[in-house]
Amino acid sequence: MSWLTLSIHADASYAEQLSEELLEQGALSVDMLDADADTPDEQAIFGEPGEPVNSVWQHNLVNALFESNAQVVEILHASFAKLGIAPIPEFKIETLEEDDWVRLTQAQFDPIRISPRLWIVPTWHSPTDPAAINIVLDPGLAFGTGSHPTTRLCLRWLDANLHPGESVLDYGCGSGILAIAAMKLGASNALGVDVDLQAVQASHDNALANLTTADFYLPENVSLNQYDIVVANILTNPLRTLAPLLAGATKSGGRIALSGILSEQADEVKRIYSQWFEMVPAIVEDGWVCLSGEKK
Repeated sequence: MSWLTLSIHADASYAEQLSEELLEQGALSVDMLDADADTPDEQAIFGEPGEPVNSVWQHNLVNALFESNAQVVEILHASFAKLGIAPIPEFKIETLEEDDWVRLTQAQFDPIRISPRLWIVPTWHSPTDPAAINIVLDPGLAFGTGSHPTTRLCLRWLDANLHPGESVLDYGCGSGILAIAAMKLGASNALGVDVDLQAVQASHDNALANLTTADFYLPENVSLNQYDIVVANILTNPLRTLAPLLAGATKSGGRIALSGILSEQADEVKRIYSQWFEMVPAIVEDGWVCLSGEKK
């Protein structure tokens, strides 16, 4: 058995309506991705404090799955006609052959060595180094599985800088990986915050799977204290807005680590946080930056 996949760009003015119409026309599933992901135009769609909430990205990539006998071109034309939009943007239709889906997915994710003593291990693998600190984590619906440079940068920073018994705030926790790593590295307590309820739940589940105790909340459901270490692996725009909040959550003499920053954005973010922190030289991997500093 095989399926047909459709990929088409759609801007914010009609991306959601197109997705709904494709489902009405017989699509088995539809998802949307940020067409500007991993570029300076990458956009956070969840509302950070002081920023409006957006439901879609400015530039979207709409992906739809159809049965093999579906007339996808006709469906696409009918959908755009109903929406009153012309011309139809460039699109791609491909055949997706039946495979062992679980095996195919799992084959893309091997254990990831973060440092000599820290590994990320999917549940279907045995630890490469059983004596290491192994974080059990599968790819899922929340960001942060160790495969992205920004996550690796933050994990390495924690491994090198966290002292046993320190408290940690992970703001924008995604999968909870940084808070979980902090606990495994010896933190006394870790708190994760994310604007996405799905991420909060994923973080909680991942902490349980790793036999660690960490707390995860939506921003409106928690009052922040001050912490020895604050980590925030999000995006540059939210980091700009959140600077006073994150600085206020860091103890005097405490440290902060920031990522989700492209190399060309680093100077501006460093300048903003220098109001509160003695910043140190950036660490760079694959065009992404981790900035860190000590609270004045």
